Amino acid sequence: MSLFNWLKGPIFYKDDSDAERQLAQLEALLKKTSGETEKAIKREIMLVQAGIAGEKQVRFELENSHIPMYVLHDLYLEHDGLTSQIDYLIITRQHQFVLECKNLYGDIEITRNGDFVRSFSYGSFRKKEGIYSPITQNRRHMELIKQIRAEQRSVLMRGVFEKNFFQNYRSVVVLSNPQTVLNTRYAKKEIYNQVIRADQLVEYIRKVDAEPGSVSCSDKEMEELAKFFLDICKPNPTDYTEKYLDLLSEPTTEDVSPQETEQEEQPAPAESKQAVEPAAEPEQQETVLCPRCGAPMVKRQAQKGKNAGNYFYGCSNFPKCRGIVSIEQETD
Repeated sequence: MSLFNWLKGPIFYKDDSDAERQLAQLEALLKKTSGETEKAIKREIMLVQAGIAGEKQVRFELENSHIPMYVLHDLYLEHDGLTSQIDYLIITRQHQFVLECKNLYGDIEITRNGDFVRSFSYGSFRKKEGIYSPITQNRRHMELIKQIRAEQRSVLMRGVFEKNFFQNYRSVVVLSNPQTVLNTRYAKKEIYNQVIRADQLVEYIRKVDAEPGSVSCSDKEMEELAKFFLDICKPNPTDYTEKYLDLLSEPTTEDVSPQETEQEEQPAPAESKQAVEPAAEPEQQETVLCPRCGAPMVKRQAQKGKNAGNYFYGCSNFPKCRGIVSIEQETD
């Protein structure tokens, strides 16, 4: 078989990233925002940039590995209504590795129960919090790949494939932050074997490929498998700015008339307050709570600005709290 093997190192069969598109969308929207929305977008941009930096660190390790492999970056797969976005799929002559990259700030501990706990310091304080298990996240990616690949086989061969799937396909969580300390002292072997640091990735691949009983395939078979995944990869339809566009369409407190503001600052008796606030329709009498402070909200109508005439819910604690919830435009 070696006569037909020509590959000497990694080939990046798919190297683009949806995170770059996400970053571009957020940066474009940032120029149009201000206030709390601007702060929220800036925080998300920082997270996206950290993720991109982490994936670049993994790419650096792979491109300098000198291991014959095909690498597919950022695969978006759909099957039977389920979707999966895989950071890296690595195809070697012996195995396929499904990588979930995490550029996490702080130290990571994996407990005996398989829980992930992150600890980090800010100032003189030390914070400890649980995070969603990246192993569980990557397991979903693996199950989707299993379903897709199993359907490519006959009924007789499907059983054999499913039986050996988790031997051939390996789930790997890669911590790409070089400053992260990983504590797996109390974790079960099947858990901590799936979590490594980025600088351990190449050695991990070599070790797994050298396991007894590993079946080797040709470079042509590797390329065919890489092409299969590339062909079924779809563009990610997610609009990463959609949630912020909803915020931008909401009326601001500037859209409330000065008279209404004065009445809020000096609350009137209940009878006169009812005269100022438009009465809700019978089907809209349910209590709406402020998303900021939890106080009941009252229905109002913007008197000026681009949202003039539109109804919205404003916090009853205004002006101390300026929480707002938009309402679809109503007609009398």
